[in-house]
Amino acid sequence: MKLKVHPGIEKLVPYDPGKPIEELQREMGLERVIKLASNENALGPSPKALEVLKKALPEIHRYPDGSCYYLKHKAARKLGVSSQHLIFGNGSNEVIELLMRTYLRPGDKVVYGEPAFVVYKLISLAMDIEGVGVPLKHLTHDLEAMAQAVDERTKMVFVANPNNPTGTMVSHREVMNFLERIPQEVIVVFDEAYIEFVENEGFPQLIPLVLEEKRPLVLMRTFSKIYGLAGLRIGYGIAPTQMVDYMNRVRQPFNVNSLAQAAALAALDDDEHVERSRTLVREGKAFLYKEMEKMGLEYVPSETNFFLIKVGDGDRVFKELLKKGVIVRNMGGYGLPEYIRVTLGTGEENVFFLEALKEVLETLEE
Repeated sequence: MKLKVHPGIEKLVPYDPGKPIEELQREMGLERVIKLASNENALGPSPKALEVLKKALPEIHRYPDGSCYYLKHKAARKLGVSSQHLIFGNGSNEVIELLMRTYLRPGDKVVYGEPAFVVYKLISLAMDIEGVGVPLKHLTHDLEAMAQAVDERTKMVFVANPNNPTGTMVSHREVMNFLERIPQEVIVVFDEAYIEFVENEGFPQLIPLVLEEKRPLVLMRTFSKIYGLAGLRIGYGIAPTQMVDYMNRVRQPFNVNSLAQAAALAALDDDEHVERSRTLVREGKAFLYKEMEKMGLEYVPSETNFFLIKVGDGDRVFKELLKKGVIVRNMGGYGLPEYIRVTLGTGEENVFFLEALKEVLETLEE
């Protein structure tokens, strides 16, 4: 059977999420497997969210609230914005896609850092939009080069801050200088999926600029990371009200399921879980950074719940770690073949990873 597909879709490679932990255990005969590959919260979901989910289950025969009314209003109060500034989606991925479908057309151009969150590139290809990946500088977004890449065909710019997969950030001052160089009609998107983990005081605070509504500025957030709700798929965008209005015209009526809404609503009140998650990551980084230095390994200090380690042959180290029951992320597909990306786990998981890494590197040196 021969069917014609969009040329851009022919170029796409399906995302490979890896095998389930249980299948990896079965195949390799492992008693224990820890997953430190997907930047998930090692503490799990918010306990308050779990409690609410039990009560929400009997109502899943009903369609969800199509406007995320209660969640939208609670989030708006917490953020200091109006509910009209928020749009929710099936993960922040969907909000990114809604934004691009609403405001871009074939032949337009978007600019993003490379490597960064791969969804920017994937959607561009699927929509026949020219994606311009600007190489990072010192593994950080090169805002100067990105501004230079913007031309009359550029309609949107993405800045992942902090960046995935490098964990690095650009400062408030750098962002202000950058925005001064970007034409007012170009949509600038700051993907802030990891903002709750940031402790650097120089991190940009951009909500006031969104509220001014003087330029098309969009912020992306998620419940997948610090709130531990990755499996429920819920994220949101903060944008000028006019932009949100048009995006809602494209959005599917029931795009956020009822369980996700209930869990996110409860998670917003769980400050204790958020602080415990921050502490776990902070202490985990301090421990593993120190151990990397003892081992003579280069690493990239991170503002997120993951960090990069330079191990030489990243693919081989990744595969050898798998044999020991440790799943990390191989960075070859991101153009960083010498690195692996490691999500911070519990204290016990971090030690398990560290011992496995030492064994792997010792074996490879023999």
